[in-house]
Amino acid sequence: MNKKKYIFLNGLIDLAQSRLGTKVVYKTDEFFAAAKRIINPWPPVFKEGVFDQHGKWMDGWETRRKRTKGHDYLILKLGKPGKISKVDIDTSYFNGNQPSKVSLEACFCKKKIPSRNYKWSTILKKKTTNPNSHHFFKINNNSIFTHIKLNIYPDGGVARLRIYGSMEVKKNFSKKNINLTSVLNGATPIVCNNEHFGRAENILAPGSGKNMGDGWETRRSRGKNFDWLIIKCAAEGKISTIQIDTHHFKGNYPDKCSLQASFLKGKIKSSSIVSKSKKWELLLNKVKLHAHKKHNFKNRLMKNKKINYIRINIFPDGGISRIRAFGKVD
Repeated sequence: MNKKKYIFLNGLIDLAQSRLGTKVVYKTDEFFAAAKRIINPWPPVFKEGVFDQHGKWMDGWETRRKRTKGHDYLILKLGKPGKISKVDIDTSYFNGNQPSKVSLEACFCKKKIPSRNYKWSTILKKKTTNPNSHHFFKINNNSIFTHIKLNIYPDGGVARLRIYGSMEVKKNFSKKNINLTSVLNGATPIVCNNEHFGRAENILAPGSGKNMGDGWETRRSRGKNFDWLIIKCAAEGKISTIQIDTHHFKGNYPDKCSLQASFLKGKIKSSSIVSKSKKWELLLNKVKLHAHKKHNFKNRLMKNKKINYIRINIFPDGGISRIRAFGKVD
C-alpha cells in the first residue's frame, strides 16, 4: 500500500475551532484585525483593496506596531479540554507584517481566564516565522489542557491558529439515541483518500454547514475511482438511522454513496484500518444522492450489530456537508 495516496488524520481534530466552543478570552491588542478571526474554521482569504478605519482589512489577528517593551499575546479557552499533538501557525497573506517569532504556552484551569500568576507550561519554544506560510510543529506533551496562549514577538499578524489534538469527552451517554458521528460526542476522522476543497473533519461538526467550505469535498477524480473517508464513532453502538446531508452542494454533490462499518477492538494502526475497511460489511447499499438535501435512511443491513468504525464511499467524487449516524451506545 502506498501511504502517499492517503491523508492520515489519526483521530486528530482542530481543538481551536470556534464551532466547538473555543473562544478568545484575552488579547493584548487587536488594532488592525480582530483576534477572533484566528480561530475561524475556514481557510483565510485576501480581499484586494479593502480597507477599514484602521487600515488594510486582514483575515486574521493583527496588532499595531509596538513602540514599548514586551510582546503581544492572546489566550484561547478551548471548547473542550484535550491533548495536543501538533499545531499550525498560519501567516497566510501576512507578508512583511507577520511576527518575527512565535511561541505557545498551555495550562489546565477551571476559570475563564487564568490569573496573572497562574503557572503555564511551554509547549512550543520560540520559533522564527516566515511570511505567508504554514508553520507546522509537533507537540511532545501528554497533558490535558483547557487554555492556550499564543505569544507573538514583538507584534504583527497571524491568519489562523490550528491546535490539532484529541478531545477529552465525558462519555456518560444515556440510553437515548445519540449522533455517534458527532465530534461533540467524541467522533473523529481517521483517514481519507482526498480532502482537496474541504477538510474531512467538517462532516462531523455540529449544526448545519455554513457554506460549501464547511463540508468534506474532494477534487474531480476524472476516472473510475471513488473517494472515501473512515470515521471512528464516538462510542461503540447499534445504528438505527443515517443521514447524509449535501447542504450547499448543488453542482458538486456525489452521484451516489455507500457506507461500510465494523467493530474493531483495541488500538489499531490507521494503515491497517484502511486495508481492513475494504472488506467491511455494508451498512448502507449504494444509493443515489441529490443536491442540497438531507437524505434519511434506516439501518436495515446491520441493525443488530455493534459498530465503532464507519467508512463512507462517494461515487465518483464531490462534497458532503454532514454525516449523522444515530443509535444507542452498546
